[in-house]
Amino acid sequence: MKEQSSKSWIKSGEQVLMTTYARFSLVLREGSGAVVVDVEGKSYLDFVSGIAVNSLGHCDARLVKGIQKQAGSLLHVSNLYYNIPQIELAKHIVANSFADKVFFCNSGAEANEAAIKLARKWAKEHRGSESFEIITAHGAFHGRTMAALSATGQEKYQKGFEPLLPGFRHVPFDDVTAIEKAISPMTAAIFLEPIQGEGGVRVPQRGYLSRVRKICDSHGILLILDEVQTGMGRTGRLFAYEDEEICPDIVTVAKGLGGGVPIGAMLATEAVARSFTPGSHATTFGGNPLACAAGIQVIERLTKGETFLKRVRQRGEYLVDRFTRLQHRTSLIKEVRGKGLMVACDLAIPVVAVIEKAMGKGLLLNRTSEKTLRLIPPLTIRRSEIDQMFSILSSILRELE
Repeated sequence: MKEQSSKSWIKSGEQVLMTTYARFSLVLREGSGAVVVDVEGKSYLDFVSGIAVNSLGHCDARLVKGIQKQAGSLLHVSNLYYNIPQIELAKHIVANSFADKVFFCNSGAEANEAAIKLARKWAKEHRGSESFEIITAHGAFHGRTMAALSATGQEKYQKGFEPLLPGFRHVPFDDVTAIEKAISPMTAAIFLEPIQGEGGVRVPQRGYLSRVRKICDSHGILLILDEVQTGMGRTGRLFAYEDEEICPDIVTVAKGLGGGVPIGAMLATEAVARSFTPGSHATTFGGNPLACAAGIQVIERLTKGETFLKRVRQRGEYLVDRFTRLQHRTSLIKEVRGKGLMVACDLAIPVVAVIEKAMGKGLLLNRTSEKTLRLIPPLTIRRSEIDQMFSILSSILRELE
């Protein structure tokens, strides 16, 4: 039986799927490592990795085996009962982080919603009933549910969904003076990304997070870090906050945690977590045995010795170095920045043309704004694959210059 073409699948999709995505005309069928294949059999080098989700690459053998094994024993049970993969994954996270307790959910937005609720509840118990406000940053992205959207510091995501949830104050990113000025008796927490992902991979100056930590301590408020994109090895550390050797009060993770299986988590210290009691918060699928089995495979790989994360740091340095060298050869690259395998490149031209040409040459790239490319390949990307990406990208920039 002849397989349907991309055009046929796309036509079917347009008839039944809501138009919430500006999709490319590409229908993917399978993947392995850093390569995906469309329904026509064409291969693409994937530097999007599900938007920083496929941390171990596509269909990693050990990850697939772990999922298959769990699928054959227990797919789902209610959180009215305990399940072993959920407990084991939480133990791994606690052992490798600041946290004492973990709440599992299904996405980054859900993790951030949980963090916002926990911060408000903690503040009302410890700072008074009028303390509910959370300070966030311009350029931030925390998700598309209503509280997460209200916390997000980008109007383009909020337009049309007003009125937003009250209780959020936005200040410039990487500006501790602005944070200090924004604090009031109503402040419950400061909520930041260690590196702004959707904001264009904006890396703050060193010492920013440690200074914010001190501000939180001096005012008796919480520090919440959104590590949905930076967490799980993306920056070359298991968590980005480790670079400044601080201890946050709450951290949210998702994306790379399941290696492709939907899962999110909110981590907290015991002192903060105890504000959640039975009935305070819940989710039907959070801590699902199948998703947690995937998470165990991912975190075990990331934390087994220093080799894996050291390689992520080395590959990230190589990626930035190659971009910097390319920048010297073309006027189209204006700025390169990033950490680990989370890198952005500002161009002098709209990047859509670059992305479309790259797709035609078998390379998948991503953008965060009109002129910003973002590269978030699998954490298992090989040096030769980085070289292959640059070969394609260099030829495109030569064509466009």
